[in-house]
Amino acid sequence: MTNNDILKKLRVALKLTNKDIVHICSLVGFRVSESELGALFRKEDHPKYKNCGDQFLRNF
Repeated sequence: MTNNDILKKLRVALKLTNKDIVHICSLVGFRVSESELGALFRKEDHPKYKNCGDQFLRNF
C-alpha cells in the first residue's frame, strides 16, 4: 500500500474534501494547493500523477 492509497483511504473515512485537507495542512504550517492534492489522488498511470511523500503524510 502506497502513501497515496493511505491518503485516499483517510480522505474517504474522514469524509474530507480537498479544501478540508488544505486547511488541516495549513494548521501545521505545511502549504499545499488543491491542484497538488489533485495530483496525489490521480491514478498511477495518469501523466500528472504525483507520489505522496512521507513528509506530506506525516504533516497531514
